[in-house]
Amino acid sequence: MNYKSMSQKVIAIFVLSILLVTAPFAGNTEAASSVDSKELVATAKNLIGTKYRSGGTTKAGFDCSGFVGYVYEGLGISLPRSSSGMHATGSKVDKADLTSGDLVFFNTSGKGVSHVGIYIGDGKFIHSSTSKGVKIDKLNDPAYWGKRYVGAKRVTDVTVATNK
Repeated sequence: MNYKSMSQKVIAIFVLSILLVTAPFAGNTEAASSVDSKELVATAKNLIGTKYRSGGTTKAGFDCSGFVGYVYEGLGISLPRSSSGMHATGSKVDKADLTSGDLVFFNTSGKGVSHVGIYIGDGKFIHSSTSKGVKIDKLNDPAYWGKRYVGAKRVTDVTVATNK
């Protein structure tokens, strides 16, 4: 083996090792971001009462994923447009480990993930409902949400405020 061939192999191995180390972080700005939970919840609560609008992504009206995307976008975090797309991102969170800012997902259509909201603590989440627009509900509501819960994802590092 000649020197040129050997150096090309060493360079190739070096480049591949760099790619393997950095690949999990490429394009994942959410994981590197940090959001204050108090700010996130305040931003979401400021939208309570905004009406529901199918396909809506603005204060003129939100659908569920439009609402979640709007809140996070205002804090510098970009999320996929649909609830199922949001469900495909981030890292899984057990229900017992939920913190403010985690996304909570529901099956309201009978066809998998079809609704998303933002967990705000104390067993509650905020979302855009078809009947009342942006509102707060109980995650374990036995009449509706509790039976339809399918999981949660953490899409960013949320800094939990310790002073109230």
